[in-house]
Amino acid sequence: MVEALLFASSQPMSVRELAARMPHGCDPAEAVRQLVARYQGRGVMVEKTGDAWAFRTAPDMSFLMQTETVEQRRLSRAATETLAIIAYHQPVTRAEIEEIRGVAVSRGTLDQLIEMEWVRMGRRRMTPGRPATFVVTETFLDHFGLESARDLPGLSELRAAGLLDSRVPSDGLQVPLAMREDDDDIDDGSPADDLFEDE
Repeated sequence: MVEALLFASSQPMSVRELAARMPHGCDPAEAVRQLVARYQGRGVMVEKTGDAWAFRTAPDMSFLMQTETVEQRRLSRAATETLAIIAYHQPVTRAEIEEIRGVAVSRGTLDQLIEMEWVRMGRRRMTPGRPATFVVTETFLDHFGLESARDLPGLSELRAAGLLDSRVPSDGLQVPLAMREDDDDIDDGSPADDLFEDE
């Protein structure tokens, strides 16, 4: 009877609660002791929780109860474009991102990328106002199987994969003014260089 009560109960039950459910003269405390011994070393066990008792999965079986789910998070077009600009132009400021996209970048877009740990704040530019820059993270590189940002696909690879309109000329992609003025930022053999070479 104690076994049935504990099995069916959604909450741990105390000896007093068990006694209240059982016929007069029963000894639920002794029954609990016998059940503890009977279920020792099995997949389920009778475990004390405070002053109450309940059936619980044996600790060494807990891994069987775990489930893993993959959370699908779709990026908006604005977030995808912003991420691509940061990846290919890093370090890049918010103003430069807006110059390339041709529209204002909402704070929520950058916040989402930072929350996903794909983008982080970089060094501030030594220009008036000292604007913050953005760069991609190790988490971003790991997610896409890249060793470094230099492994990002170039213009020809993007076209071959059908991710870029083949009619778009190389010079149709704008380079931020700050990058045009400072060749050291992009003259490192990275795929970003390929994007702006004349074919």
